[in-house]
Amino acid sequence: MRGISRTSLAEVTRRLDENVLASADAGQFAVSLGGELFEVVALLGGEHSLRRWLADQSNPAEAKTALAGQLLETKVSPSTLIVVGDVVQQDWSSAADMVEAVERMGVYATVASVEGTRLDELEDELFRFQRIVVAQPELRAALTRDGVAAEHLRSLVESLLADKVNAATLALVSEAVARPRGRTLEQALEHFGQLVAERAQRYIAVVRAAHALSEAQQERLRAVLTRKYGRDIHLNIEIVPEVLGGLSIQVGDEVIDDTIAGRIAEVQRRLAG
Repeated sequence: MRGISRTSLAEVTRRLDENVLASADAGQFAVSLGGELFEVVALLGGEHSLRRWLADQSNPAEAKTALAGQLLETKVSPSTLIVVGDVVQQDWSSAADMVEAVERMGVYATVASVEGTRLDELEDELFRFQRIVVAQPELRAALTRDGVAAEHLRSLVESLLADKVNAATLALVSEAVARPRGRTLEQALEHFGQLVAERAQRYIAVVRAAHALSEAQQERLRAVLTRKYGRDIHLNIEIVPEVLGGLSIQVGDEVIDDTIAGRIAEVQRRLAG
């Protein structure tokens, strides 16, 4: 989470839940709310002086909220104004952290349209699209071509995914493609996937195996990892024949490599040493 203030982030998230997403019809406008927050991220990203002033801790919180309201009140919904006002009132170590907080709230709002087990589907859909992008260079080139208007990229994503994924997935993929914010497309998709997992209060384990795992195997692996890390685990499974056998598991920065290929490589390293 870089240097972003956990205290400020927790407060903004709490207020998002209590002031905006607690209403009975929150799920109906959640994707729209997320989209408006992403538009605010784009605005702040393009206005250096504005984001620096809003993040300056020496400026009064009321003045920050008032300025944000003046700029946005005719462009976004009252709910978006509430969220942005809550963000700019917090203490951030940098303007980048403040913008990242708005982006995070955009993801959290979008996720609010997804309930129960469908959250697993959302995470799976983001991961699958990320792997498709990696496996198809021509598609990746089309989605990352310089100079292409954001709306054209969104239309391309919609043509690829409409009626194949849920609305939240489509919204997040479209945002990652149209405005990756200095990340590669793969990094943007992975970043959103991590934020979805954080919202669900669980970790993502990227599992590389030579063959598909049965449901029973997945459940056993999930249980082992949940005990190890003390949090629910979502498995993103990638079939990689090159690993030969065993599993390679990555959770955050930690990698557990129990593949045959990994053992062979370790033996080779020891022999070379």
